[in-house]
Amino acid sequence: MMLVAAMSCPAQAQEPGKPGICEADSFENTKYIICKPENGVAGLRLFWKGADDKPYRTFSSAAKAVSDDGRRLVFALNAGMYGQDFAPIGLYIENGQQLRPANRQKGESAGGPVPNFYKRPNGVFFWDDKAAGILPTDTFLKRRPKVSFATQSGPMLVIRNKLHRAFIAGSTDRTRRSGVGVCENGAVRLAISEDPVNFHDFARMFRDHLKCPNALFLDGGNGTGIYDPAMGRNDISWHGGFGPIVGLVE
Repeated sequence: MMLVAAMSCPAQAQEPGKPGICEADSFENTKYIICKPENGVAGLRLFWKGADDKPYRTFSSAAKAVSDDGRRLVFALNAGMYGQDFAPIGLYIENGQQLRPANRQKGESAGGPVPNFYKRPNGVFFWDDKAAGILPTDTFLKRRPKVSFATQSGPMLVIRNKLHRAFIAGSTDRTRRSGVGVCENGAVRLAISEDPVNFHDFARMFRDHLKCPNALFLDGGNGTGIYDPAMGRNDISWHGGFGPIVGLVE
């Protein structure tokens, strides 16, 4: 299974983007790109399959679909882990329709590390036309809020201002990582690290730097892709493509 999913590399931008939405940042000597949608959840959406019922797999394909509809993809990141068929391995809701069910499996470790998605609690990033939220999967399923979009991933990074209990300060498990937080005043913040970082420090970046009481890991290692024409980024996958994608459309 392609739980981590993809290897990305910078590619030339397709068109000018809107400056200032995604910007370079740093926290404790680690470089990040932080995307800060200006108008809450307005224009934020998920992508998985096109009109041909096939996964987009690339940011360029999603951007073209948006352009064909007379709009523009301002930025995008891959939005969670997926299988070899590029299908989300967890809950996926798009335009109010559940296209994939929640995944409550424990995951087999075969004596080794538990795959990231199955490090409980994992969680769900969701939003309607007014606000976004992040909840542990079990809590989300108990509440069953009516949402327009949702993607399940894991592990949770920050839960009500507390770091995930499995994270270890000073861990040598360092790689590039991407995630999302719902922060002060309900602001959505999406981030990828440009440098290797462990889970503990990545979670602290969301809690202490971006002031997010709840944050969710999206992907890591070779799966930290971003599309942002304003920054000259259109990352591609060396594993055949991405699965779910989150992006801002205007």
